[in-house]
Amino acid sequence: PLVITAAQAILLFDFYWGTELYPRVFGLDVKVFTNCRFGMTVWPLLCLIFALKSYELHGFVDSMWVSCFLQMVYFTKFFWWEIGYMRTIDIMVDRAGYYICWGCLVYVTGFYTSVSLYLVNKPVHLGGPLSVVILILGVLSIAINFLADKQKQDIRESDGKSLIWGKPAKVIRAKYELESGEKRESILLASGWWGVARHFSLRS
Repeated sequence: PLVITAAQAILLFDFYWGTELYPRVFGLDVKVFTNCRFGMTVWPLLCLIFALKSYELHGFVDSMWVSCFLQMVYFTKFFWWEIGYMRTIDIMVDRAGYYICWGCLVYVTGFYTSVSLYLVNKPVHLGGPLSVVILILGVLSIAINFLADKQKQDIRESDGKSLIWGKPAKVIRAKYELESGEKRESILLASGWWGVARHFSLRS
């Protein structure tokens, strides 16, 4: 039978999970490269390639161009406000191990582009009214996502003292302790878009 020692298990875990938050190779930030410079650059390029191939094969297909347009809006938001993404919890906490690097290099570029690839082979015709509805809802969703993240960042930068929708922000100061024994405090926003989302979760 295969026996894995404790030392081997730790080595495997370190390889999978990573050991450093922001490792550098020859001055190159591994996490920034895999997340932003590769994953979030190849994804839109593949999206555009599939859209062009669809046009070459089928002419104008509304579903492909609606999908492509919404993804381009998302990418524009991402690169315009990249610093906001780099300050999200998953990026700040996750170490640059195999799982996050493989996810950004392979999973993001393969799975997230699968919709565009599917539409190349099986074009779907939505019609004008439905295309407009999907476009409006898609842009609105991306805008709300950006505004919610910006509210959270503004609150943390102001130590909970900024205004949300013209009113003092409601915050929760969550205290926690690290494994090392160091005590920290995190500011959680309970108003604005985060307050709205909280009510959604309570009703689900």
